[in-house]
Amino acid sequence: MDTTGNTAIPATAHLHAADTPELVRAPRATFISTTGKGRPGTDGFYRKKALVAAVAAALPPALQPDDTANVVEILYRYPAEAVPVEIADFYSVNPVDTLEYRVLAHVSDDTTATDLSSARRAVPSADDELTLFTLPEQLVVQIMHHGPFADEFGTLARLGAFASDRGLRRVGAHHEIHLDPFTATTPQEHLRTILRDPVG
Repeated sequence: MDTTGNTAIPATAHLHAADTPELVRAPRATFISTTGKGRPGTDGFYRKKALVAAVAAALPPALQPDDTANVVEILYRYPAEAVPVEIADFYSVNPVDTLEYRVLAHVSDDTTATDLSSARRAVPSADDELTLFTLPEQLVVQIMHHGPFADEFGTLARLGAFASDRGLRRVGAHHEIHLDPFTATTPQEHLRTILRDPVG
């Protein structure tokens, strides 16, 4: 039994979320990843995003999940010394320039370090280190955000209120799953972003 008092919490597909807040079990997932620090949207941020996507695309087709082409994900957290924040106020308490992030591209659980090295050699790139990274199955609250990233404050407020009403708090990195490809100049009105936070 979890802290909500419910014994049956539904599972969700990795790339699925409702337009309203929900409590679900997110599946275990394996990724190619690299890390960074600072404000999202910098040249370095977009370089890492492009690198991870390109290396994932260079893997053999059998190692590329069918539904994740062009999907890039980000895990965000603040340094240990930062002011603790909950879901609703994730972006509004600490300076965004202090964020630490991990850029992810979903790959098959069968992907090996050798597969990653081979794909990396096929992609001319900077010196960003790439590793395999696994998220375990976990209890999360999540919601589908539609539109500009600047409007996430309102969506996170709804998600945070949903979690608080159930006695849940964020217990890990804030997770954003970008279902639509974007660059620094992409219009954001129609972008879809899953906002997901592990809770306990």
